[in-house]
Amino acid sequence: MKKLGLLPRLLIGIVIGILIGATKIEILTRLLMTFSGIFGEFLNYIIPLLIIAFVAPGIAELGDKAGRLLGITAGLAYISTVIAGTMAYLIATAVLPILVPSGANIGTGGIEISAIFTLQIPPILPVMSALITAFLLGLGMAAIKSTYMIHLMKEFEGIISKVIDHIIIPLLPIYIAGIFANMAYTGEVMATMSVFGKVFLLVIAMHILIIVIQFIIAGSISSRNPFASIKNMLPAYFTAIGTQSSAATIPVTVASAKKNGVSDEVAEFAVPLCATIHLSGSTITITTCALAVILIQGTTVGFGQIFPFVLMLGVTMVAAPGVPGGAIMAALGLLSTMLGFTEAQLGLMMALYIAQDSFGTACNVTGDAAIAMIVDRFAKKS
Repeated sequence: MKKLGLLPRLLIGIVIGILIGATKIEILTRLLMTFSGIFGEFLNYIIPLLIIAFVAPGIAELGDKAGRLLGITAGLAYISTVIAGTMAYLIATAVLPILVPSGANIGTGGIEISAIFTLQIPPILPVMSALITAFLLGLGMAAIKSTYMIHLMKEFEGIISKVIDHIIIPLLPIYIAGIFANMAYTGEVMATMSVFGKVFLLVIAMHILIIVIQFIIAGSISSRNPFASIKNMLPAYFTAIGTQSSAATIPVTVASAKKNGVSDEVAEFAVPLCATIHLSGSTITITTCALAVILIQGTTVGFGQIFPFVLMLGVTMVAAPGVPGGAIMAALGLLSTMLGFTEAQLGLMMALYIAQDSFGTACNVTGDAAIAMIVDRFAKKS
């Protein structure tokens, strides 16, 4: 199992969970639900620590890279992320009600089943308190140039990374299995699975749309053919699909950006930076999947509620650890606090997100080169 990627293991977990739930053997389903409940509590506990561990040193390191181009690159990355999330909301609210009719409302099975026992693991800090703490620590370390604190926070980041790599990621398929076992037992799984495929196709279509928009804008600013530029980015796009990592794809992304006329200095600066702070594809996926999960539950959410979520998501993506599914891990806190997601909804979000993670990463890295093209234009003017 360790040799398999996260997505195959997740799919195996979903299948096993459905099979166990479909058997209607209550004790097996309750055992899985018990594990999922405890694991969900542990996730709630680790989320504030994850935010502090990744956001604080990330902001501190950005502060060390002073200069006009840093501000331009970070600003463009954030604007691109917010535009992607807003676009996802507008399209998803128009299309999802057609793809997910009101009859697909989950939670109408009429059968209730509970875990054998529960275990409470309260988080050290609320999520928003952790986010503000991370901002204060990151900005403070950058302001006083504290090498000791930055080194300490980087070691803390390493600890949390180990927890994600060796505890959360390996056990995530079992957690998802428990959620799907419960849905299969209560007769809700077929409606959920039918939604999965439709949402997946909608997300991929929006990824392609935002890439075209990004390169049309970048091409108009840099006076380059946007579609020829997109063609030059195909090696990076397909590499990202295979690696599921923006960081691992950086060498290919840099080389592809240079083919689009970006100078060596800007490509080697902007692409690695954007690999950390620019996640437009991930934002599209998280926003769309969140709206789908909300619609599955038979409710809706307005723009006034989703836009602040998108604004915060653009900042919180800095906390996304460089592992498959890292972006959704960083977003769990916002989903629970700002959108009121329950443990079961968070589980569905993780399953939906990880199913397309490689395509979201490919969208992220391709957009990084579009930002590099714009930054290069500003660099040549200065």
